[in-house]
Amino acid sequence: MIRSRVLVPLVFCVLLCACKTGLVDRITGENVANEIRETGSIGTARVLKIWNVGIVVNGNPVVGFRLEVRAEGVAPFVAETKALINYLDIPRIQPGTILAVRYDPNDHKRVALDIYDDKK
Repeated sequence: MIRSRVLVPLVFCVLLCACKTGLVDRITGENVANEIRETGSIGTARVLKIWNVGIVVNGNPVVGFRLEVRAEGVAPFVAETKALINYLDIPRIQPGTILAVRYDPNDHKRVALDIYDDKK
């Protein structure tokens, strides 16, 4: 009886955390961005415009971007994306800044910033 009193809330908390993490990724666009970062082609992009999306996660804003993307063998194209940006990086990521990106070679509307090295 005591086990079930402890086990049920524990399982509930684990499931809730798992669902919440997935929800945050969908809201911020990180689920799509992670997919593009894994399979997309490498390019660079000049920031044309940024805007506040109105979402903050752990004190960091989700920012909308209009980008002019350039990659080898592809005509330059304009795409929009959103990304969770560390608030300390906002001053260095302004219109005119060149950033590393990954893009879907089959759908140039799908672009993700590739500015953080998560492999450390």
